[in-house]
This record gives sequence, C-alpha cells and structure tokens, in this order.
Amino acid sequence: MSQSLDRALVLLDELSNGQRTLDQLAERLSVHKSTVLRLLRTLESHRFVQRDGVRYYRLGTSLFDLAFRALDERDVRRAVEPALRALNAETGHTVHLASYEDGEVIYIDKYESRHNVRMYSRIGRRAPLHCTAVAKVLVAAMPADQRAVLAQAITYEKMTPNTITTPRAYLAELTRVAEHGYAVDDEEHEKHIHCVAAPIRDARGEVVAAMSLSVPQMLLDLDGLLRLVPTLLAAAASASAECGFTERSS
Repeated sequence: MSQSLDRALVLLDELSNGQRTLDQLAERLSVHKSTVLRLLRTLESHRFVQRDGVRYYRLGTSLFDLAFRALDERDVRRAVEPALRALNAETGHTVHLASYEDGEVIYIDKYESRHNVRMYSRIGRRAPLHCTAVAKVLVAAMPADQRAVLAQAITYEKMTPNTITTPRAYLAELTRVAEHGYAVDDEEHEKHIHCVAAPIRDARGEVVAAMSLSVPQMLLDLDGLLRLVPTLLAAAASASAECGFTERSS
C-alpha cells in the first residue's frame, strides 16, 4: 500500500471518531501539518472530508454514500433471498432480482424455472430500461422530474413488436406502474416471454430493488400471469419486511 493512501485511510479512521483539527491529525500521523493538509485537500475535493468551521475537519458525504451503496448491494440480495426462493418454489417460474445503479438496471439474482425453458437474462446482465418489468418498477419509483429526464435519454431499441418506442409512451407506462404498484412486460423485451415485477422497499420506504416472475407464453398466457400478481406482491411485501420496511416507513 502506498504511503499516501495509508495515511489517508488513517485520517478517515481518525475522523470517524469525531471532528479533528489540523494539529490533532498531524499528531495522529506523526507528520508535518503541510503533509496532512495536502491529504485533506485531496479528500475534500472528492467529498470524503469536509471543513467544519474554520479549524475542524469531519467526514464528508461521499463516504456515507459509498457506505449506503455497499450496504444496499450486499444486504438487499441476502435479505430477500428467502422470499425469492419461496416465490420460485411456489410458482415454478423464473424469479429475478434487479437493482438500479448509475443509470442502469442490473440483474443481481435469479432463480431458474422448473420447466425446460431458460431466460435470456443472467446475473450481472443489464435490463433495458424501456422494455423490462423490473426496470419499469425501479424507474417509476423515481421523482417525476428524474423520470422525465431519463425518458428523454433512453435509446428506444425496438426489441419486439410490443416494445415501447417513445418517451411519451414510456412516461405514461411509468405512471400506470406507479398507480398499480407493479409492472408488466407483455412480450416487450423477448418474443413469447412475459413478465410481472414489483418493488422492494427498505426501512426508509425507498425502492431499493425489484423482483419479478418471467414466464414463456407457451406455459402461461397473460391472464394467467396476471393472476399471479397477488402472489408476487405478497412475496415483495415479505422481502420488503426483511429489508426493514413497515407501513410507517411509507
């Protein structure tokens, strides 16, 4: 490990105990104040450290953001695993878990169908924003202004005859998803495959992931798939409870 990196990590550890002055941090590292000041300025430029008044330094917002991301990525998948597994066992169909990160929706878990049909999706693969049920759920949970910006930025690749191809149609679809509490992919991403998805919420009431059921039409028509929505919603409610969500969170 480089000396500068090691010193920066020691500074962050020291600041985790509360605000400190430049003199206190220099004493902690046993180096000259000018050396500490250079490190602090670099950390401050990336918002890992911020000034508190004239003399003091404390941890910055970027550190908290990284911590929350790490917790979300690791804990959500682990916390909802029983609900995903139970939904897969109860229905026999493919179950997905997806999350939104940096403008993309990523599949982070998957349980395969008991039938001899495999989905195109896999863990780590991106889910197109405009034509997958999990993506619709995650984008529909965003503030209206953020949805509008995202809708204009999407490249509406026509995957099937049913794919949404305009921002106006996409925003209308997101409104329906928000109102109904679940999303439908009616052969929009893959021919002969349809899907329903529901949101998973955390202790703050925020949507942190989406879980879905994907079924080939040869096994279940759309009406049959929609009859499974209450089962999906119950599983999503169970998963949300495991993530700390209660009705008081909403």
